[in-house]
Amino acid sequence: MTATSPSAARASLGRSPRSLSTWLDSVTARVTMYRLVLLALLVVVAAALVTSVAGLIAYEPLAILANGAAVVVATLVSNRLFALVFRVRSHTESSLVTALILLLLFQPSLTTLSVGAVALAGVIASASKYLLAVRGRHVVNPAAFAAVVISVALPAAFPGWWVGAPALLPVVLVAALVILHRTRKLPLGAVFVVVATVGVTLAGLSFGSSLSAALSAAVLSSPIVFFAGFMLTEPLTLPPRRWQQLALAVVVGVLFAVPFHFGPLYGTYELALVIGNILAFAVGQRRGVRLEFVERRRLSPSSWELSFRPRKPIRFQAGQYLELGLPHSGADTRGQRRTFSIVSPPSERDVVRFGIKTADRSSSFKTRLLALEPGERVTGTLVGGDFLLPRDESVPLLLVAGGIGITPFVSHLRDVQARSASTDAVVIYSVSTPDEAAYLDELPLGGRLRGVLLAPESPSALPAGWTYGGSGPLTADLLQSTVPDAGSRRAYVAGSPRLVSGVRRILRSSGVKRVVTDAFTGY
Repeated sequence: MTATSPSAARASLGRSPRSLSTWLDSVTARVTMYRLVLLALLVVVAAALVTSVAGLIAYEPLAILANGAAVVVATLVSNRLFALVFRVRSHTESSLVTALILLLLFQPSLTTLSVGAVALAGVIASASKYLLAVRGRHVVNPAAFAAVVISVALPAAFPGWWVGAPALLPVVLVAALVILHRTRKLPLGAVFVVVATVGVTLAGLSFGSSLSAALSAAVLSSPIVFFAGFMLTEPLTLPPRRWQQLALAVVVGVLFAVPFHFGPLYGTYELALVIGNILAFAVGQRRGVRLEFVERRRLSPSSWELSFRPRKPIRFQAGQYLELGLPHSGADTRGQRRTFSIVSPPSERDVVRFGIKTADRSSSFKTRLLALEPGERVTGTLVGGDFLLPRDESVPLLLVAGGIGITPFVSHLRDVQARSASTDAVVIYSVSTPDEAAYLDELPLGGRLRGVLLAPESPSALPAGWTYGGSGPLTADLLQSTVPDAGSRRAYVAGSPRLVSGVRRILRSSGVKRVVTDAFTGY
């Protein structure tokens, strides 16, 4: 998935009031995911210092600061050294995120053992990013792996997960919810929290605790919420499909709560996550993706298509996305990694294409991306997404896109054409102006595939299979007049979070029972 212009997204489709969800999307989209997590961790650490000064937790402020300084310095320095050895660019924000997580796992004190252990954990975590990575993808969460190693090598300094203190729960809960919302992983987090809470409660009952005491310990005195928001959802260690992620949440939740051991390894929170990471790696994209830039072509005044030649064929399904990494100097707050919907069909094995939208002040990432010369290489770290059409070709579909949100549907429709499938689909495509209708002339419509264009004015000519539906906005009445059988169709909506929210309400009110969405955050 890629980002879409807010003005284009609101131009013709259903307009909705600015809800808390869309406001949160607009605020968090201004920074990269790494920076958002880093800011959230800094807030948690600040809360820890405040509660420490107030005597609400059992750790001294000076101990927290000393352990924090040790792990930050050790992690940053070791990461720089490993980056030099492996001849790659170091990622400072990623290192800081790892360091702060380790700070919140290892119990802080002013002893040499405590300070040394957390600093050593930072070095081990940095090493794992380079030594336990397969072609650009982490096999395990670096902080969790370091915690496992320390718990075995230095049992006296084992991680205590003090971030689970009751006094920190309100701040941790809000921070975790923000992260889960931004990453669209609330279902994943919720499943884990429920499974882990039930498991920890049952374990407490088995040891003779009362139900209230066991439940209270699970909710107030365990790091379940922190684990769900900050560690389980680390994107480079998740499987690609939603059902796989939910299954992973169940497995890790059980391991989190139930005592177990493998030889010298005894069940711990960090070991539960590492085992889950290994299982996720087994079912995911186990190798990084190397792409060679081929060419760019303009789709509209503000959008482009970029073509790349993969070193090896990429396994993906129509409607999925690929995360691209493009290190560059002068990177802005939106970072050096972005996800883009793939517009080429899976049958095109020798090329992969992305459609992107630019703005007057595009991100440094897109500026660098558009400046690529043929032969330059970029990397892909993650192929995933669940914006997939049903396997049953007899299911009638309604595809609704705003602006550059048309990109996943381009892959869908090209795939339908390549397979000669008998899909029945109506495409509703909203643009800010007719000339911004990217891919309009290229979408393979006709027969049981037809399109409806919503734009402020009708274009001079429309390709075969398309009709002009008016200037919009999309309403239940307009939907009924253009797609009378909308209620019997399965709907797919792609665009900005605000667009998706508004269109989903209209579809629900029109009797559409199944709505699948792909909200494009960031720009």
